[in-house]
Amino acid sequence: MEGISPDRDSLESAAKKSSISSGGRVQDRKEFLHRFVDSEVLKTNLLDWLEDIAEDSVRPTFDVPFELVDLQKFDYALEGIPFQQLIRMPSAIYASTSSTVEATAYLALEDFLHASTNGLWEAFWGPENDRMPFYVSSLYDGNLRFYQAEQAISKGKLEGLCASAIMLKNPRHPQGKWDDIIELALLRPDIGSLASAEEDSKPPVSVICEALFFALRVLIARSISRSNIPLSLNCVFVLLVDYQCGGVVKVEGDLNNLEFDLNNVYESAASWIKNHSRIAISPVCRIWNKLGNANWGDIGALQVLYATFQSIAQYAGTPKNTIEDLAADHSSRLQARRIERQLEDTRVNGNGLFRFQHHTATPEIVEVQEESIRVDSERSLKLEVGSVLLLEDSSWQKGYQIDEVLNDGEIPFYVASPVEDRGKTVFLYVGSHPSQLEPAWEDMKLWYQVQRQTKVLNVVKQKGLSSKYLPELTASGRVVHPGNCRKPKKGDNCDHPWCGTPVLVTSPVGRTVADMVRAGQFGADEAIRCCHDCLSALSATASAGIRHGDIRPENVICVKSGMGQPYYVLIGWGHAILEERDRPALNLHFSSTSALQEGKLCSASDAESLVYMLYFCSGGDLPVLDSVEGALQWRETSWSRRLIQQKLGDISAVLKAFADYVDSLCGTPYPVDYKIWLRRLKRQIGDEDGGKEVDTSG
Repeated sequence: MEGISPDRDSLESAAKKSSISSGGRVQDRKEFLHRFVDSEVLKTNLLDWLEDIAEDSVRPTFDVPFELVDLQKFDYALEGIPFQQLIRMPSAIYASTSSTVEATAYLALEDFLHASTNGLWEAFWGPENDRMPFYVSSLYDGNLRFYQAEQAISKGKLEGLCASAIMLKNPRHPQGKWDDIIELALLRPDIGSLASAEEDSKPPVSVICEALFFALRVLIARSISRSNIPLSLNCVFVLLVDYQCGGVVKVEGDLNNLEFDLNNVYESAASWIKNHSRIAISPVCRIWNKLGNANWGDIGALQVLYATFQSIAQYAGTPKNTIEDLAADHSSRLQARRIERQLEDTRVNGNGLFRFQHHTATPEIVEVQEESIRVDSERSLKLEVGSVLLLEDSSWQKGYQIDEVLNDGEIPFYVASPVEDRGKTVFLYVGSHPSQLEPAWEDMKLWYQVQRQTKVLNVVKQKGLSSKYLPELTASGRVVHPGNCRKPKKGDNCDHPWCGTPVLVTSPVGRTVADMVRAGQFGADEAIRCCHDCLSALSATASAGIRHGDIRPENVICVKSGMGQPYYVLIGWGHAILEERDRPALNLHFSSTSALQEGKLCSASDAESLVYMLYFCSGGDLPVLDSVEGALQWRETSWSRRLIQQKLGDISAVLKAFADYVDSLCGTPYPVDYKIWLRRLKRQIGDEDGGKEVDTSG
């Protein structure tokens, strides 16, 4: 675990004291926690509210704590990580017939939590010789103190056990304190059977009340702790499990909004939960099979593991091996498997999916039959020059002929032209079939490139953001496959492997900066104009709170239009940040410091990535980076030694000044002043044609 320096310790202590003084004195909070001991009383204050929410079909229910795409990425990262639960969870058939079964269940739950924590710690944070700083204990309801389950059972306290917890090791208090809790797990019978039979079934309301009670106790205990607990620990995950199934409840909120009324403890707590907390609840899913073994790769265990990962990260900080680092290995494993199965050179069709044939009449799309096409390869829709793809949405169909096959460094995309207007060119992106997002890292990248980018560009269009430095959404829809389409009903897909495959069409078309650098055609003038044009694009979207999150040479194109000056367009908006929960792409060379450290962007992150891109594309030394730690170290060294500023200063004094400006903003909440830098860069390039700009001054 990362230590906390004395300076940071004193700052956090001062901030914590200030925070506590605004929400109630420390003694009040201690007394409040001392009186807040009965979950049943809190339940009476929350039950009607929760039942109303559960029954209300108009008002949206609670959010889920994790998006499916994040769980899928986490699943890829866990490949090859051994988890072993040695004590089996007893069968639900015998759940109420024996105290021995209940005792075994608590021992199995503790073993499951230990196996989860140990596996995650070794894989993401600790080297083999670094001991895990956590342990697992259980909570006794009679005095709200912690005991090892085996110890509690031997003392006859089995019936009083009410929860298990992952705890931070505390040499001063080896028995454990409430502020040492990393994550809680409640073992309650019939969570799966009491939940609704729907696919997204939630835990029973009564158990949710208990989870909220325990979560709030943990938050209050943290707020009065004398330990070096980060101020950001305002979030608690509570696992709800029975002998087969389980789910996750996430509770977060600012305790400064809690009125610590010592005469009305439970009413105050209920009011805070209803009005000031943010609650997310996952569906209840199967965790253990009939033999009592955890299905580590299934959705039930995955969401519990992901909650544990997030809980550890709150204390241990950024892992040495990020999810993205470990998930990236999936691609090489998949490639090895394909070679093993002799699928390496299989292609859909040597001549492309469809072949465009010229006739004197209107061109038509002809299906090319090839009996040797293998079933596995049919899942991939690959196009070659001359292929024609027919695209449809709800109201029209349009054909596009492939003119050129490109690659953004990871996955292919195409330059195409509409069949009815061969003089026009567009970029065409083909995604993965929505029902065939098989465990392939490439499929996730395609999802971001097509489905997510379509969503972002639609948002940009709806918000009326207009700039020639932004891509324009020309069309989006689904592939029309050869043969008859036997859809069960409108909106569904038939059993053809290409039916429903999403397609995105954008304009304008240009040459990527990566290609220009390889050809030695990205000089000083190009760097200055590129900086101006990319900042113009970022300025336009920043006015609507949208950030790019994936600036790199493959995502900037140079467009040559008629007799005018070439200009640059910022493409690749699939990882754009639209709301707080969105996460940027991670690239060891081009991602901002904030993205690598925290997995999110600060206000200057896009500008920081732009500086890195200009630095590397202008001849800056490209380091060999194989880890997030190495990437962060390179950034710290380069900025402190002013290597980036010096290199950009060789090109232009304005670029050097801009790099200094970005360096001063990194990690702060202050926004980039796009207006002044666009004005300075425009004077440098002597170009009064700035395109259609969005005024961000107001």
